[in-house]
Amino acid sequence: MPQIILETPIAAPIEVCYDLALSVDLHQLSTAHTHEHIVAGVKQGIMQLGDTVTWRARHFGIWLQLTSKITAAHRPTYFVDQMEKGPFSALRHEHYFTETQQGVLMKDVFMFRSPFGILGKIVDSLILENYLKRFLAERNGYIKEIAESGRWKEILSHTQD
Repeated sequence: MPQIILETPIAAPIEVCYDLALSVDLHQLSTAHTHEHIVAGVKQGIMQLGDTVTWRARHFGIWLQLTSKITAAHRPTYFVDQMEKGPFSALRHEHYFTETQQGVLMKDVFMFRSPFGILGKIVDSLILENYLKRFLAERNGYIKEIAESGRWKEILSHTQD
């Protein structure tokens, strides 16, 4: 199963980074280029353990739907989202948050497998792995920008005490 590992340093509090990574509001903003939007499940705010969301987005000119569930969560250091239904035969995204002297190191471990056996493996290695790595890096860059600029207060305002 292909695995993508990304590390993103962010100069912001760990709780802010964690909440932004679980925010469906931020997710929709960061994926506007794929017209990603929610069609079922959690529609706004920060996802919690056991929550599901179904996204519809356009990738490679094709409209796709993917339902994911938060299957593990230990605020503010770790959570996992896994595909329940969608175009992959398997998809698991682990998110780790570690405090550093400069703020936070956000680490993604993204594992996926396409259907269709050997043909799927070829597509994974030739196309999908690089595409998904770019997609995740752009999203992480957006989280970093929002967290470091203070704009996180706008996105998380309805969920903060």
